[in-house]
Order: sequence, then structure tokens, then C-alpha cells
Amino acid sequence: MHTKGQRIYAIGDIHGCRDAFAQMRAAIAADLAADPHANPLAITLGDYVDRGADSAGVLDDLIAWHSGPLPVVSLRGNHDTYPEIYLNSPQTTGLPHLHWLDPRMGGNETLRSYGVEGASADAPIATHRAAAAAIPEHHLRFIAETCRLTHHVGDYLFVHAGIHPDAPLHDQDENDLIWIREPFLSHRGDFGATVVHGHTPVQDVEHHGNRIAVDTGAVFGRFLSCVIIEDASVNLLQPQRQAGRSALR
Repeated sequence: MHTKGQRIYAIGDIHGCRDAFAQMRAAIAADLAADPHANPLAITLGDYVDRGADSAGVLDDLIAWHSGPLPVVSLRGNHDTYPEIYLNSPQTTGLPHLHWLDPRMGGNETLRSYGVEGASADAPIATHRAAAAAIPEHHLRFIAETCRLTHHVGDYLFVHAGIHPDAPLHDQDENDLIWIREPFLSHRGDFGATVVHGHTPVQDVEHHGNRIAVDTGAVFGRFLSCVIIEDASVNLLQPQRQAGRSALR
């Protein structure tokens, strides 16, 4: 297993948890100060918005992080596509056949973070004009143009949701990359790379050999996780649970 000489910090789903994201960025900076590396890279695995209290703030901080000294790659999650869908077609539901403003999706919390109150799936048009005025164009452009669907480093593939095991790595469907659960999660064979992903919350980071699940449900009252990958070495960084890194069991 190799990472082409890079040390990678891969962060799970943030979902508007601005404070947890700030703690994680500080923890990564502290880890690099304690153990410097010539070629570090941070990768955020998508789902920056929805459900949490400050999606707008998370995007502000993430965009600013891209301008800092640490190289950052940001992936696009399924939730990150919804603001633009809503602005373009406010009554569209999309996958999984729930409107973005349904409480289960959390778009109303995202709009509240931009100062738009009272958003509801029962009357999506009512807040459409206010949302269009409130969501900055550079936030939408960042999601559409800067955020990628995948990032491949050596023997690792980074993606939001996963991949379809029956398709080659270079020919994956976009919906699978941001939405898939099965048959990806139950697949025990070789994907062609170790897939590092978020999307499906787990109690603790899970290393299955062929994939590593990093979404530990920060927005559901748990914690934000990061895996530190250098070749075959995989460690955890979870500043809300402990100080410093720990080996992934």
C-alpha cells in the first residue's frame, strides 16, 4: 500500500458542524507541527451542508482553508448538490424522493444559516426568492467547480459515498459516487483501490480492508473523525474524543 509519498488527512461528513470542523483543522495543524511531513494533503469527503446549525459558516471556512498553506482537496457529497437544485427548481425532490426542505434532509437548517427563516417542504416556493438572494454565488461555484467527485492517490480512492463494485474505477456513475450504499457496503472483494468514504454513518471509523468508513455522525451528536493515511499506516484523529492521533484498530 502506498500514498505516493503523501500524508493524507481525510475528514468525514461535516454537515454544518462548524465548531467541530474548526477543532479538526486545529488538530491537523497540531499534528503536523508535532510530526512534520514534506507532502501533506487534507481531503474533505463531502456533505458540508444540511442538518447542522452553520452550513454557511462551514463553507466559508472550507473555502478559506483552500487558500491556506496546507493543500486541500474537497469532494462533493449528495447533500452539497441540493442548494443549487432548489434554486434552479424549488419544487424538485430528487433522490431519495424527499424534498430538500423535508426535516429529514435538513435543507431548512441550511437556509436558516443564511438567514432565511421558515423554510418548509410544504411551501418550497415561499422561501425561494429569499434563498436565491441569500446564498452567495461563490458558495455555489465552489461546490460545482472546486469540489470533485473522486480523488485517487496511490492505492487509495477517496469518494463521498462509495463505488459500484461491478463498474471499473474509471467508469463510475455520478449518482453512485455520491449516493450508493448497497451493493458497495456489503462487497468483500477488491475494488481496485482501498475506498475511503463517508455518507453512511458508523459508530466508529471502520477499516474493512477494501474500504474505510469515516463518517461518525458529527451532526447526530457524535463526533467528527479524520483518518491519517501514510502508505499502509492508518491512524485516527478525533479531537472531540481525545488529544492527538491513535492507531486505527
